[in-house]
Amino acid sequence: MILMDIGVNLLHRSFDRDRESVVRGAEKAGVSPLVITGTDAQDSLRAAEWAWAWAAREKGKLYSTAGVHPHNAKTCGSQTLGLLREAAAAGPVIAIGECGLDYNRDFSPRDVQREWFEKQIALAAELGLPLFLHERDAFDDFYSLLKNARGRIKDMAVHCFTGTEKELDAYLELGCYIGITGWLCDERRGRHLEKLIRKIPSAQLMLETDAPFLLPRSLEEKPRAGRNEPKYLPHIARAAARFLGKEPELLAEETFANSMRFFAPKFRDS
Repeated sequence: MILMDIGVNLLHRSFDRDRESVVRGAEKAGVSPLVITGTDAQDSLRAAEWAWAWAAREKGKLYSTAGVHPHNAKTCGSQTLGLLREAAAAGPVIAIGECGLDYNRDFSPRDVQREWFEKQIALAAELGLPLFLHERDAFDDFYSLLKNARGRIKDMAVHCFTGTEKELDAYLELGCYIGITGWLCDERRGRHLEKLIRKIPSAQLMLETDAPFLLPRSLEEKPRAGRNEPKYLPHIARAAARFLGKEPELLAEETFANSMRFFAPKFRDS
């Protein structure tokens, strides 16, 4: 089974001591390449630099995104877009994001979130890159901005989808790819996804861990620290395949192809 993890927070402090081992462990488990998620301007530069340094030794194993998470929108300023453009100019950067809206925790004011989400949409359109998206409890505003931008954006992926059937239908109508994480393996919060994953067309489904977050609760042997890693993506794939009534190897093949197609322009260039 060969899988691509489209969302790994590899620069998170929990990986500081063993970042390279995490990449190697994922590869040993059949998970490669990995896409490192950028969450603010400086983090996006670091992610690009880390992926670039790895590519100097082994091409095609690490990529990254460049963007500002809505939690961090309040940190944006006059240099932010320039830094994101600088990051996006690197070969390993294959999408703009993680960007969007989060009204659940409101770590940044909502008007500031909307302003910087719109700016990142415009940046993706300018650079011809897909959008790697985050939405939580902000569907109406989020969907409205995406719908208005649809004709200007190459592709969009709703990362870590956990929403409702109505929301899923709306995203699919826009042609969005849908990222499914270990939330699917959570018997407390993820049961509704067992049904909803069946509504996602096979050509629009992608898989991710969002590591180090969202460790699958159904893992038989959990790490003591509770840290998720990309090497657990096959567990998520097997759970998804079970709910879809597919062989895990077939689902892995389909989602890998979807991920390659979503990121295709920069994959060809790197």
